[in-house]
Amino acid sequence: MRQYFGMSRNGDLREAARGLSNPQLILLMSNSRQFEAHVQELEKLYPHVPSIGCIGMSYDTNVVENGVGITAFLDGVDTAANVLEQVSTIPVKYIKRLEQDLTQVNASQKDTVCIDFCAGNDACVLTTVYSALRNRRIPLVGGTGDGGKVSANGKIYEDAVAYALVKNRSGRVKVYKENIYHPMGNYRFIASNTDKAKYMIGSLNGQPAKQVYQNILKVTEQEILTQTFKNPFGKLNGNETCIISIKEVNGNSLACFRQVNDSDVLLLLELGNYQETVKETIQKIQRDFPQRSAIFSVNCLFRYKLFSKDGYMQKYLQEMSALGSHSGLVGYGEHYNNQFINQSMSCVVFE
Repeated sequence: MRQYFGMSRNGDLREAARGLSNPQLILLMSNSRQFEAHVQELEKLYPHVPSIGCIGMSYDTNVVENGVGITAFLDGVDTAANVLEQVSTIPVKYIKRLEQDLTQVNASQKDTVCIDFCAGNDACVLTTVYSALRNRRIPLVGGTGDGGKVSANGKIYEDAVAYALVKNRSGRVKVYKENIYHPMGNYRFIASNTDKAKYMIGSLNGQPAKQVYQNILKVTEQEILTQTFKNPFGKLNGNETCIISIKEVNGNSLACFRQVNDSDVLLLLELGNYQETVKETIQKIQRDFPQRSAIFSVNCLFRYKLFSKDGYMQKYLQEMSALGSHSGLVGYGEHYNNQFINQSMSCVVFE
């Protein structure tokens, strides 16, 4: 199989699609101003080709911040694209669509992946989607786009998740995630006074959450939203730690990008040597896949901001491109199998 990536910094879809012929699946990553127009134009350019799309930055060896990017798979893949609607209330109502698509592509664990673009309510979405994928042990990689909108097969949806199934006829697939954080000291908190709907943490160990965070890290209220790049929270999930980014300060509470419930156990995390972690990820992929056709990844917006601030983003993309054809989305939350993660990278590698 092959992966195509095309882009246009000024939002010219035809420029981004120049040279793309006979695609078997298209992933559209557009800007908020042109998203609807790009969805319609893409369908005209490639009628009846399965596609999903969202609002977000994209990349290969360079980042497209405000234009349009297209990733396409071709030459040896079986694909299907569709959508689950009403994700804030009853996404399970549409699960038959995914079950039928899994049968259509004859999905199997070794050679099939599900890629999703979500408009929100990620935790519920992943629980629902994975209920269908689990039976066949199909891995998943995806992320949240901006603007509360996604597209599937030429149509725009709100309150939905668009998904694509990709079966690699020429080899295996495998998904990975990368965590550049580790626990800071022995800090451990019990969350309380949470608001699940607003992803709010009111108290940590019975004390106002904002004050606890400030007192430990010696930061002002204004510095909290940048400090979370270096010191997010971590939620214990079995043997794994899910990263939880701080979104905003609300009084003495902290609003996050991921839901926290009363009695959840949280850790305070700190940034590690991320350049070394990236090298370890690349080496692991090289060991697992001596031959690679393509890699599609989702990098968190906060990672993008951190890497850019440190002057590392361009070097990061160059290092990843050494693996072969690499493209991806800058997301507002990352998906790895049934996990909704923050400040991370998830990716799928095609043999």
